[in-house]
Amino acid sequence: MKLYCITLVAFLGFLNLQAQEYYFPERNADWEVKSPKDFKIKDTKLNEAVDFAEANEYSGSRDLRIAIVKGFENEPFHKILGPTKKRGGPAGMILKNGYIVAQWGDTKRVDMTFSVTKSFLSTMAGLAEDEKLIFDTKNLVGDYIWDGTFDGAHNSKITWEHLLQQNSAWAGELWGGKDWADRPPSEGGIDDWKFATPKEPGTVMEYNDVRVNVLAYSLTHVWRKPMPLVLKEKIMDKIDASSTWRWFGYDDAWTEIDGLQMKSVTGGGHSGAGIFISAEDMARFGMLFLNNGKWKNDQLISDNWIKKATTPSAPNANYGYMWWLNKKGARHWEGLSENIYYAAGFGGNFIVIDKENDLVVVTRWLEPSKIGEFMSKVNAAF
Repeated sequence: MKLYCITLVAFLGFLNLQAQEYYFPERNADWEVKSPKDFKIKDTKLNEAVDFAEANEYSGSRDLRIAIVKGFENEPFHKILGPTKKRGGPAGMILKNGYIVAQWGDTKRVDMTFSVTKSFLSTMAGLAEDEKLIFDTKNLVGDYIWDGTFDGAHNSKITWEHLLQQNSAWAGELWGGKDWADRPPSEGGIDDWKFATPKEPGTVMEYNDVRVNVLAYSLTHVWRKPMPLVLKEKIMDKIDASSTWRWFGYDDAWTEIDGLQMKSVTGGGHSGAGIFISAEDMARFGMLFLNNGKWKNDQLISDNWIKKATTPSAPNANYGYMWWLNKKGARHWEGLSENIYYAAGFGGNFIVIDKENDLVVVTRWLEPSKIGEFMSKVNAAF
């Protein structure tokens, strides 16, 4: 009888562990902190990971105008077109089941996030598909946007999925940015880049902010409202984010919809602009994805969309719908789960989702080449 009772208690404890819900902080509340030991996490190893993040600050200037110009100096015609902001020092949070088990730096400071913005932009497309504003990401964008942006034998082949996976090879100019001048090949010169035949859509991934901004422009017209307003109403207000984040476009990126002038935002800070946000609000966004699109019991993004967004694209196994994937490939973090996925931005900004360990990891201003080593140190604590 005694053995039976012990077995029953152990079984019920196991069920309780399996049914454990995540913690979701209220707006402007102090985020609840728990000791790593509460989750049987090796606190010494976790501290080593934090020390590593603090010791490996991004080497670029804290004046991000300087860092941006230096970082993209090989691009012809590159210049600052939108807002920038001097950055802070290294900062970050490690959440286990939603609770803070480690943090460093100023997690409330609002900073640029560069291409982390792309994962937010992708989510705007997901909401559009969930609400049937876009029937399917495999649809041609030109069936929705008929103002000439997708005219021509080449651009008319482009689907929403091509734009989301950055393999559209869209050809043209938007807000003063030329597709061929954005991150050009290391070989050749202006004539080679300008007159090169575009790749067939869906065959080659080319990281390109002009084409990402074409996606933002197209989604603005589909939603018929500015992307920051959609993000605020559909996501940020519902995850109890602060009121401090902002999403900017280039200074002259205005478009008219229904007789109203609207700013078309960018998907990064490559020439300024993008999302300016705190580590804590980034962590809230990460928790939404860790919980399969639900904040508490409110399904904000469909589980189906998250599966699509984290499915490897044909040309690049490490890239989905503007989320990086830890699959076997050029960007694989050895020794870590292949189910990890993450948002990544210039200067070492990351939101990492590790479902197997119930983790969200946010880093600000970590030397980008060190992220794999940092995550290995985090993993060693579990």
